[in-house]
Amino acid sequence: MISQFASRQFLIFLATGGTAALVNFVSRIVYDQWLAFSTSVLLAYVTGMVTAYVLARAFVFKTSVQPLYRSIAFFVLVNALAIVQTWAISLLMLYQVLPALQIDLLAPELAHATGIVVPVFTSYLGHKYWSFRSS
Repeated sequence: MISQFASRQFLIFLATGGTAALVNFVSRIVYDQWLAFSTSVLLAYVTGMVTAYVLARAFVFKTSVQPLYRSIAFFVLVNALAIVQTWAISLLMLYQVLPALQIDLLAPELAHATGIVVPVFTSYLGHKYWSFRSS
């Protein structure tokens, strides 16, 4: 299992996922101009998810034999699980953990960044074995 995360493929996944996470993070700040934090986190996740799919299919899982419609369906399923993790961790951090630690400087950004990082490993395995299954 550990070797899964020491592979070249996982490093590329981290790079493309990092790009998608940056899109997620920045878009949440933009959405915050008009929407509540909770809604902004959800919409930003969808924005990042579209970015992640395109990058993962093009650069990480190039040998996938999964038909397009199935890979999209599994990608959405894996990310539906991950968005719950991201949303819950972001809110937990913003409203419970950071106030308990008396951290208020950049609290929404710290909370959201923590929420984005949590599902990295579970998402990689889900995408490798379901979304972009190879032969």
